[in-house]
Amino acid sequence: MRGPAPVGRLGRGTAKNYSMGILRGRGAEGLPRIAPMLDERARSLLKTLVERYIADGQPVGSRTLSKASGLELSPATIRNVMADLEDLGLIASPHTSAGRIPTALGYRLFVDTMLTARSSLLAQEVHALEGQLQPDQPQRVITHAAQMLSSLSNFVGVITAPRKPSVFRHIEFLRLGERRVLVILVSPEGDVQNRVVMTAQDHNQGELTEAANRLNAQYTGLALEVVRERIRAEVEQLRGEIAGLMSAAVQVSDEGEAQQEQVVISGERNLLAVQDFGQDLSSLRRLFGLFEEKAQLMRLLDVSSRAEGVRIFIGGESQVVPFEELSIVSAPYEVDGKVVGTLGVIGPTRMPYERMIQIVDITSRMVGQALSQGRP
Repeated sequence: MRGPAPVGRLGRGTAKNYSMGILRGRGAEGLPRIAPMLDERARSLLKTLVERYIADGQPVGSRTLSKASGLELSPATIRNVMADLEDLGLIASPHTSAGRIPTALGYRLFVDTMLTARSSLLAQEVHALEGQLQPDQPQRVITHAAQMLSSLSNFVGVITAPRKPSVFRHIEFLRLGERRVLVILVSPEGDVQNRVVMTAQDHNQGELTEAANRLNAQYTGLALEVVRERIRAEVEQLRGEIAGLMSAAVQVSDEGEAQQEQVVISGERNLLAVQDFGQDLSSLRRLFGLFEEKAQLMRLLDVSSRAEGVRIFIGGESQVVPFEELSIVSAPYEVDGKVVGTLGVIGPTRMPYERMIQIVDITSRMVGQALSQGRP
């Protein structure tokens, strides 16, 4: 008998509509070819195997599958189906066990086609925590959101602080020496960004002043995002020396905006209790290095912010998540209808994905609502 309808790619909207990640590695590219090859029996056994492995953390044997799946199949038939699934790269057999475990490709097929949309299981838990998101204190909303994600998931919660709209106020170019120019960018709040750039050719101070005056006359008061787009559109039509200086200005503004981004992480120590990591000090060191460096984490969350709805990144299938044992469930959050940040849960590949999707989806909407209410 068929179960509930598979989750679709319906984007943001309700708690039951999810958009799965589409950044896939070489293995996941085979899903369109593999999925039609599985009949209902094979799909049911794979789904049961993944669910049992997520729940127990132990390789799943044919006897366990026979009992858990509810299918009236002989052990020999189940073993044959498992052998076929292994040939397709969806499950693997550890050296120490006769049972099977899902591969990254198996998890991806499970996540994309076998998760079922059910009513939220988190109502009471969320209700107990939602009072922490006070709209009059935006920074505390961000901090408490990371803690909420960690508390509900028992893994790591991560969130980027809202991007502040940057406005172009004033720029100066100062000649330091041959082909060396100091770029000074001033924000309306008086924040100053400095960067020394090497130009393709030498400029005198008059040429530098001309370029600065042109930028200040045309772009003062505009959002940096608009300034960057206009400069990139015009740069091909400008004289080479001015084009190079304007490109340098764009680069400085990009770097300043990246430095503005803040990542809040909560619950790193939860990973010490995860069976998949607890016995492997090398994996733990690599994971904590990811949290400390943050740059790689920022790149991943930036990818998530450009998509609608919840995205799932499974370790081992893409360079986006460089750790085979790690999965990330993430979603952007909005303030007044505009995406301003991203949040998510980081945990083992063997995580309860349906619950994590609900946690991330609900939290993203709660954060967006709290920050929108807190705006003047």
